[in-house]
Amino acid sequence: MPSLEETQEEIVKEFSECSDWEERYGLLIEIGDTLPSFPEGKKSEDLLVPGCQSRVWVLPEEREGKLFFSADSDSAITKGMIALLLRVFSGRTRDEIRSASLDFLKEIGLDKHLSMSRRNGLYSMVNRIKSL
Repeated sequence: MPSLEETQEEIVKEFSECSDWEERYGLLIEIGDTLPSFPEGKKSEDLLVPGCQSRVWVLPEEREGKLFFSADSDSAITKGMIALLLRVFSGRTRDEIRSASLDFLKEIGLDKHLSMSRRNGLYSMVNRIKSL
């Protein structure tokens, strides 16, 4: 498994190959489409990420000292954002997750090109994952 930093670098490289933000949004939606299906029965209120305009569910599972996450959203863009975060955080230890730098989000421009509500939702997802 690539390191947390290597995973972030891969994401930055993928987004840097896009010529404009329309392509980047398309890539984000494609990334969201790669999420495995989330069991409908698990879409409960306690798994909802607070502070998101869209509905986002995050389910943690600990195995051998590492956290693995499943997630889903009712919005294509938000689903892509949570898929990016899971790609970075899933399979990591709690310490790795807590201490992870999120500079890659700025490098790919998400902090500038998302609406205020989506940006707040993105950081709510990050906070939820780090708190688990």
